[in-house]
Amino acid sequence: MSNLNINQLVKTYGQTKVLHSIDLEIESGEFVVLVGPSGCGKSTTLRLIAGLEDVTSGTIEINGRVVNNLEPKDRDIAMVFQNYAIYPHMTVRKNIGFGLRSSKMSRADKDKRIDEIAGILGMTDLLSRKPSQLSGGQRQRVAIGRAMVRDPAVFLFDEPLSNLDAQLRTQMRLEIKKLHQRVGSTIIFVTHDQVEAMTMADRIVIMKDGYIQQIGTPSEVYHSPANTFVARFIGSPAMNMIPGVVTDGSVRLDGGATVPLNLQVANEREVTVGIRPEDLHPVDGPALISGAVSVREPLGHETLIYVGGPYGEIIAKADGRTPPEVGKTVNLGAASENIHVFDPESGVAFR
Repeated sequence: MSNLNINQLVKTYGQTKVLHSIDLEIESGEFVVLVGPSGCGKSTTLRLIAGLEDVTSGTIEINGRVVNNLEPKDRDIAMVFQNYAIYPHMTVRKNIGFGLRSSKMSRADKDKRIDEIAGILGMTDLLSRKPSQLSGGQRQRVAIGRAMVRDPAVFLFDEPLSNLDAQLRTQMRLEIKKLHQRVGSTIIFVTHDQVEAMTMADRIVIMKDGYIQQIGTPSEVYHSPANTFVARFIGSPAMNMIPGVVTDGSVRLDGGATVPLNLQVANEREVTVGIRPEDLHPVDGPALISGAVSVREPLGHETLIYVGGPYGEIIAKADGRTPPEVGKTVNLGAASENIHVFDPESGVAFR
């Protein structure tokens, strides 16, 4: 296991800067996920760590050793790509063992190591098969096994589940998480899927336009988003954003409802109020928001309801068995601790 430190990492292509002074410390044995929309710089960061791109400025350290000028093979890392990149003419055993081709281990030790990795991945019975005889999930496990067999300092995963169907992605997420818990390796995992990030990571690094927006545990980035980008990117459906004004520490929403929040913000300052759909429910008492239901999306145990109002369309969650009918006016409420307040210009959170 190894720790990895990134200090003031910059990457430019010509006149275009794609990474802006990235700082990141990853502890030994951590599972860290880089997540963000296309073009945010997450895959570029991974390729710089791997040595597949040259660093413009800044340093990358693995176990205290600066690796900027080292070849990929000398960095003690292993990378699993989006495409499986396994050899169709080789058996599973030979594909996994390919990672040991330059090792000075004896043949017997190599076979023992391959058998050990196959056992961890549940592939012992598949070692004699060719890739054409495997499912998509099994092929991805072969690619992971080829990386594991070398026992590298750091594992790098570049969107490895993107080519799998939804059910198989769910299965492989669980398998990779179990694998990490079992072997305790340091893993950096890149994805554009916030569900993958939330379900797998010890910590999440959320990126946008080459900048890190927030670093935290899944709970921290979900319950305490640093800004409106994080608030809307993490969570599905996205957080509702409603304009408001601060008055005596409380927030008055456009439309009249007032939320007592004890904010230390100047009076009459405009703010953006954020409420996650799962925290907004139909209530019998005083309404935070009122409006007519325009659309329902049944999800079984709960129903998403889209409610029209002075703020545009708001998404809330209702009971799955007895949701309000389309066209019915509903009152929606939320607990004050689940209400977020942001600066409307910078997007930075006040609470």
